[in-house]
Amino acid sequence: MKKINFVKLQASGNDFILIDQRKAKAFDYKQFAVKFCHRKFGIGADGILVIEASKKADFKMRIFNSDGSEAAMCGNGARCTALWAKKKHTAFETRAGIIEADFKSADALKVKMTKPFGLCLDRDINVFGRTIKINSINTGVPHAVIFVDSLDELDVAEIGREVRFHKHFSPAGTNVNFVQVMDTDLIHIRTYERGVEDETLACGTGTVASALIFAIKSGLDIPVRIKNKSGETTKVYFDRSGTTINNVWLEGKAYKVFAGQL
Repeated sequence: MKKINFVKLQASGNDFILIDQRKAKAFDYKQFAVKFCHRKFGIGADGILVIEASKKADFKMRIFNSDGSEAAMCGNGARCTALWAKKKHTAFETRAGIIEADFKSADALKVKMTKPFGLCLDRDINVFGRTIKINSINTGVPHAVIFVDSLDELDVAEIGREVRFHKHFSPAGTNVNFVQVMDTDLIHIRTYERGVEDETLACGTGTVASALIFAIKSGLDIPVRIKNKSGETTKVYFDRSGTTINNVWLEGKAYKVFAGQL
């Protein structure tokens, strides 16, 4: 049976299994993700990162969620991949476009995200018989952003699942972020992730989506600090002109947890 080397990495508690397939033959990554992301019978992770050869950049990063579905982009996965690459500056291909990454210190990285699109503000939808206001934007993958007074008693899994599968976002569905404003430049978020189908400790593209919508709605032009459920705080940098956003960067730490062989 073929042996596969892997690295387990995490960024803000969002954890991944990375395998380097640049010189290896492809296999069923979806089945691999379902089997080895299982936290009881596998390694345990929110998803897998598959590194492949690229003609456009240093390499290609593919992301498979724990349910086997392939995602176009993952911000925290991109930070983990940049840490694995061990280069001061790297550029890699994703289904959402070319991602650039820079080391700021030994474990802190800045990742340049793809240009966001599909902004929609204050859309009313019905959830559990109540009308709630939804904001949405695509930061590599689709995200809904809902502002709440408090995150403490919120049932993120139940409400998130209802919004994730809402007809407004069909057929692909959406990730769902709940945001509590803590200060003029600080928000606290909790995220229900499509593909994981549960709340995760953090979500990089969700962090970016929440920060950008907060900046647009509040008229903010300075970096936004985001506290994730894991307790870590990340930063999102951007250039804003009205509702137009460019030059988006996600900054935060990433860690190698362990390496092994299957």
